Formats: sequence, structure tokens, C-alpha cells
Amino acid sequence: MVARGKKVLTFKMKTDAPNDDELLKVMLGRSGTLRAPTIRRGKTLLVGFSADAYTETLG
Repeated sequence: MVARGKKVLTFKMKTDAPNDDELLKVMLGRSGTLRAPTIRRGKTLLVGFSADAYTETLG
């Protein structure tokens, strides 16, 4: 899950994985570093902030 403003993107890596360039484009901020906050829980990676997505994913 990648949150950018109010927009949330979800990628299904096992069935429909984007290429590396696509992932980097949405996961990196303007400075070229990983967007914050970033949370890894099990096999799920959350990048950026979305209260709704956090609640749905983390409970």
C-alpha cells in the first residue's frame, strides 16, 4: 500500500506485480528517499500515511 495525499495505491505482488521503476516512482519522495512513514508488518509494506488504510491494515 502506498499513500500519496488522499490517494491510496495497493499492489498485489504475487498476481500483478509492477516493475521496479513503477514501484520506485510511487514509493520515493521528492528528495529521492523512501516516503515516510514506512511500516512493515509481516509481508505487508505500508508507505506514506493514510489513517483509513492504517486502520484497515493494522486494526
